[in-house]
Amino acid sequence: MIKASIAGGTGYTAGELIRILMNHPEVEIESVLSTTSAGMYLSDVHRDLIGETSLKFTEKPVNPDVIFLCLGHGISREFLSNTELPDSCRIIDLGNDFRIEPDFKEKKFVYGLTDTFRDEIIGAECVANPGCFATAIQSALTPLAKNGLLKDSVEVTAITGATGAGKKLSETGHFCYRDNNLSIYKLFTHQHLGEIRRTLERIAGNDVPRINFVPFRGDFTRGIFASVYTRWHGSMDAVQLYENYYKDSPFVFISEKGVSLKEVVNTNKVLLHIEVIDGYIHISSVIDNLIKGAGGQAVENMNLMFGIEQTAGLKLKPSAF
Repeated sequence: MIKASIAGGTGYTAGELIRILMNHPEVEIESVLSTTSAGMYLSDVHRDLIGETSLKFTEKPVNPDVIFLCLGHGISREFLSNTELPDSCRIIDLGNDFRIEPDFKEKKFVYGLTDTFRDEIIGAECVANPGCFATAIQSALTPLAKNGLLKDSVEVTAITGATGAGKKLSETGHFCYRDNNLSIYKLFTHQHLGEIRRTLERIAGNDVPRINFVPFRGDFTRGIFASVYTRWHGSMDAVQLYENYYKDSPFVFISEKGVSLKEVVNTNKVLLHIEVIDGYIHISSVIDNLIKGAGGQAVENMNLMFGIEQTAGLKLKPSAF
């Protein structure tokens, strides 16, 4: 069994990661770390775990084979500098510390967009898990980049649920603000744009056009819906192009019909719907921000790192009603 530790264990992402790992056939949770909740039962914080586990939060890991860093952005480097881990311990960072700058001391982090960089992730020692918006948007654009079809500016409008803002409350995270409300934030400046551009340019082998990203806060709990479009310069069937690109991806599905959030929430799926109209290609991309956009993709990466079945522990059904 793989012994797993989770640092930053009280947040939404950690809660989903714990739920997935508890039902993973190859994993035993060794420790869940929290400096503020040490000594408390996991179920005191994650109430959905009542009756599921008697684990308590601790301040330090013991002897993990893999550690998931569910820490605030910018904290992972500090944690790794101040925490003693076995030399053989694999590291999966769910923050943004290593997505753009992958080098840290003697370690190098592989970018963990599983459906594009699977071969690099297999056997890797350290992985930087992609951001949630980045996962949805890159899933829509990487097939175009791979085929040299990103030639004009890309327009992206995407909406995320309240869990995307994390567990710590802010003025725009309160129920009274979110309920029956929509708002734009970080217009054209969202932090995930850097990793998106880095991935697309790496795949395309050249600079890519401007990506105009308009992120919305949604009045729902979880999920991301991204509407992505650009000029279409392809000569082949666009749907076939996407099906070819994702033919070996167990969690990416091309839908003939329009897609919605309820078809992916509580799963590790990416659903894509592609249409070409009047010289433009439009891609709808939907994911669960806490699973494929965070904890689920992290487990997918762990599976690849340890050479076990990529889908292990991730055969989850959506809650459609």
